[in-house]
Amino acid sequence: MADDVFIAISGDALHAKSKVYIGRAMARKAAEELDEYQLWASLALELLGKAALAYRHPSLVVDPTNWRSLFVAAGINVTTDVKTITAKTLFERLAHLVPRFDPVMHKFCMDISERRNAELHSADLPFRGMRLEAWEARYWHACDAILRHMETSLEDWLGADAEAPRQIVAEAAAASDAAVKMRVEAAREWFAGLKKAEREELAQRAAALTPFDQIAVFNAAYDEIWSEVCPGCGCQAFMAGDQTGEEIKQETGEHEMWEIVEREFVADEFRCPTCQLVLLGSDEFDSAGLDYIYTDEQEREMEYEPDYGND
Repeated sequence: MADDVFIAISGDALHAKSKVYIGRAMARKAAEELDEYQLWASLALELLGKAALAYRHPSLVVDPTNWRSLFVAAGINVTTDVKTITAKTLFERLAHLVPRFDPVMHKFCMDISERRNAELHSADLPFRGMRLEAWEARYWHACDAILRHMETSLEDWLGADAEAPRQIVAEAAAASDAAVKMRVEAAREWFAGLKKAEREELAQRAAALTPFDQIAVFNAAYDEIWSEVCPGCGCQAFMAGDQTGEEIKQETGEHEMWEIVEREFVADEFRCPTCQLVLLGSDEFDSAGLDYIYTDEQEREMEYEPDYGND
């Protein structure tokens, strides 16, 4: 990757511009202009997300269907009109890059982006009716997750304005943590209140289930479903999520036709078929004491690229 990255897709430039925009957002909040506060905040979030992608590689923020933009991302400046990805693509890519960027966070970011588009490109006033408590805590939580992945912080991004957002994030996290722990404890008490024979029968039924049996239970078609001990009733439960990476661990066979691949998945949902406990997203998993990153090993036949351009 070239040292001199075109400024439109430079991670440093995108990060710096996001700081300017979040500064404008905080100024609007101080002036109690809350619709403009959310507008500037939404713009800052998108720039911050693009900065996170660009720090990994500039090609992650350019339109993959525009070859000139791809050349620029590779350090070959054939144009100054660089086309970048949409907010939808941005947040989809962040979900694969940032482990804590789960579907709950993804949906929130898409919602605020859609309100931003409606504000800028229509006669609607979607920010006018939004109460702070309906979006602010989740906004700072999303920014904090992206900044942590970038190995920086709200304090660095916001400067002197960081204290209030940090407190909002902490208060929201504490409330969510308490709610999850109450749900887990309720499931535990329900199961403990059953007769011993009932508990044993339910545990046996759960143990006989396979991940394949649970496909229709989850909200989406995930890459993988795996078993987990329920933190409530202690029976077999299941988590589901998408693959975020893989690594070839070993090539096997006489002519190295097979390979062993270690795959990594990040969970999006937890569901227990026994006590009906449902947990969504990394924050709820943390509160319940569940590890949301799962790895396995798979042996598969090696794939070879066909000859290209030799016809």
